[in-house]
Amino acid sequence: MTKNRLLLVLDYLWKYTDEAHVVTIRELETYLAGKGIHASRKTLTQDLRTLESFGLDVVCNRSVQNRYFLATRVFDYTEVRLLIDAVQSSRFITPRKSKALVKKLSAFVSEAQKQDVDQHLYVDGAVKSANEAIYRCVDVIQTAITEKKKIRFQYSAFDAHKSQQLRYGGDDYILSPYLLVWNCDRYYVVGYYERRGIVARFRLDRMLAPQVLDETQIVTENAFDPGEFFTREFSMVDGKRCTVELLCENALMDSVIDRFGRDVSTRIADDAHFIATADVELSNMFYAWVFASGGRMQILSPAHVNAEMLSFCSAFHAF
Repeated sequence: MTKNRLLLVLDYLWKYTDEAHVVTIRELETYLAGKGIHASRKTLTQDLRTLESFGLDVVCNRSVQNRYFLATRVFDYTEVRLLIDAVQSSRFITPRKSKALVKKLSAFVSEAQKQDVDQHLYVDGAVKSANEAIYRCVDVIQTAITEKKKIRFQYSAFDAHKSQQLRYGGDDYILSPYLLVWNCDRYYVVGYYERRGIVARFRLDRMLAPQVLDETQIVTENAFDPGEFFTREFSMVDGKRCTVELLCENALMDSVIDRFGRDVSTRIADDAHFIATADVELSNMFYAWVFASGGRMQILSPAHVNAEMLSFCSAFHAF
């Protein structure tokens, strides 16, 4: 057991110490004695120096009894909290996978900090994916992207009875994947979709049985710009692309930037309004977004887009 002493000291520092929880040499002696290992004060002091020389950030608070703790970890407490919150709120990670990931992430903080994470963890009740194969899907797609190969998969959707049905009668989709993107709390793969001859995106939680093909991916003639693609896709709904001018109340600037980014073209209209110019995909999602402003946003041009917006509003009220 003596040869494991250094590992046990490291394990103790990792699990039980942080800035608020320190350990003395005497406490380490007691801990090791419980493991059947006798170690002198001089030996343990040397062990701590060895760990420090190896690159671990072992900090000593000097006093009558020196107190030690592990200061720097792979992730600090705040970073772990951020990662755990992201996992818990993510819709594309299933509840079971979320629980497993949170457990793994919690191993990067001390036991005391882990309890604090557990006590303060809040989940907002977001709908989680039921697709347990999401990890395999990510792995297959990333392999294809790295090797510049095509993938084959089936795609599903829910019918009116909430039953999951395969699209196109279960026929295979063939895609040349370019990248994986987390957007609007969903996980997507973007690539060249051969059936329609366009760059398209697919939700990973709706993909089934993905496979890497021994075929080189198709590269589009024009360079693919992910930022531009997602800005004009507008919440992932296809439509005719168009440049629009929007008259917005000043309070809507946050909403406009959330949609188009800080580089969106804007100019002052008057003391209470600004005009935003942006490229969008004309779709019900776009019109619904404008409608949701409650009249505080208006489409100035083109005229035909404004007319379509009025038709959308009429259809909404009629429904």
